[in-house]
Amino acid sequence: MSTRPTSTAQAIRVLITGSTGMVGEGVLHECLAHPYVEEVLVINRRTCGITHHKLTEILLTDFFELSGFEEQLRGYNACFFCLGSTLAGVSEAAYTRLTHDLTLYMARVFAEQNPGMVFCYVTASGTDRTEQGRSMWARVKGKTENALNKLPFARTYFFRPAFIRPTPGLTRTHKYYYAIQWLYPLLRLLFPNYAVTLREIGQAMIHVASQGFDREILESRDIAAAARQ
Repeated sequence: MSTRPTSTAQAIRVLITGSTGMVGEGVLHECLAHPYVEEVLVINRRTCGITHHKLTEILLTDFFELSGFEEQLRGYNACFFCLGSTLAGVSEAAYTRLTHDLTLYMARVFAEQNPGMVFCYVTASGTDRTEQGRSMWARVKGKTENALNKLPFARTYFFRPAFIRPTPGLTRTHKYYYAIQWLYPLLRLLFPNYAVTLREIGQAMIHVASQGFDREILESRDIAAAARQ
């Protein structure tokens, strides 16, 4: 790989949310290793525990309170939004607040501070943009996607992975992924639109932010293609 962006690729300074979760940790891992990425800012409630010359970290007690951090949030041309909420034992109202309301609050602040930013949002396979389906999480994710599309980002991409193969050696991987990851080769062979690696997600985000992509919704097959470009 070239050590500098090609003539058609833009060097990126990226803001990452959710880096203490499985997907965010994997995306951060790829960003710190990738030559296209010049700087990384992570926003967390607890530290990601990583020291790197590219990396800066903001620690918050409340993600709904970004006032006072505006200057630190400026100067980034990409956001990889990996922050998510579990469904277990959560009401629709609580899930909506943590998924839709929080995402839109943070995204608006990022857009205000960084005109021209590319925004990559991790959603999920099966997301329902009609907002009318029977699945609560799919409706809320769809409502969030629809709202994000109205914000003044340069480009917005929606990553909809299904089964994710974890990156070896990382620490935030859910235990059940390790228990069933033996299924990955079979899923990738028989259902390529429903299986992707965490490394491919990170690489794809970097590539679509720096080079663009021909669609805004990326299912697993598209994520794999974007990771190769």
